[in-house]
Amino acid sequence: MKPEAYQVWSGSVLSQVEQALDAWVPVDSPAELGEAMRYGVLDGGKRLRALLVMAAAEATGALALPAGHDAALRGACAVELIHAYSLVHDDLPCMDNDVLRRGKPTVHVRYGEARAMLAGDAMQALAFEVLTPDVAAAGEGATVMPAVQARLCRLLAQAAGQAGMAGGQAIDLASVGTVLDEHALRHMHSLKTGALLRASVQMGAACGSLAPATPAWQALTDYAEAMGLAFQIVDDVLDATQPSDTLGKTAGKDADANKPTYVSLLGLDGARAEAARLLDDALSALVASGLDTAACAPLRALAERIVHRDH
Repeated sequence: MKPEAYQVWSGSVLSQVEQALDAWVPVDSPAELGEAMRYGVLDGGKRLRALLVMAAAEATGALALPAGHDAALRGACAVELIHAYSLVHDDLPCMDNDVLRRGKPTVHVRYGEARAMLAGDAMQALAFEVLTPDVAAAGEGATVMPAVQARLCRLLAQAAGQAGMAGGQAIDLASVGTVLDEHALRHMHSLKTGALLRASVQMGAACGSLAPATPAWQALTDYAEAMGLAFQIVDDVLDATQPSDTLGKTAGKDADANKPTYVSLLGLDGARAEAARLLDDALSALVASGLDTAACAPLRALAERIVHRDH
């Protein structure tokens, strides 16, 4: 996919996601809770997970139908709400104690710790509300059928909970000051970062009714797992090499906290080489999927941008 084509595609997707989030994240919640939620999720971030949902939905043909498009857009917004809630909680003093996120003060700095905790809780709940529109109330206008709703909810819940993101964060907090080998570090990040990226791809594929038992589903899962690990490796490289104003968050905080990273384990050159190898694995998985080459173009472009990004 040429850069110009990618910009058109991603610009359209991001516009749809921002408009939907703006409509679905409430303003009028009690005691500024909605304001804190909107501060935490709107107008910021790469929206990588949302882009992956929509790209996988395109690769499997889901976006060609109104039902598939609505399901994918809801999935894209839901995964961004889960990601945003996790950042709000991760930044709290009881966890990473960070003051900068997406180029602005973190939610707890802006609204206080208690309201930040509640905003994260509310965003997590809202993610599943977004995935489950009231079919009975919508009548003939309903597009996301209950079976698809349930499948999307299960994929997202598994990725966000103890067997996914939350479990990985628990390992991360318990690993401060310890020495992890490469296997243990991969396991931690496959949960903390990789699970939600994998779910993003799988949710998009599920909108196209792709069954888990198919070779295409497994190939997309392989793609997502390679990209989840590559994303974290590049994140560690950038954390060690870029200033805070470029990253939009506090640089070097993992090293300062004595946390294990791919850079501390493999060195800068080794980490970069591993990210490049994972990119090759991801692109090979797309070829093995048997899906239409043109339809997979956004997934290929996203893989390139994940590995070659500078912030």
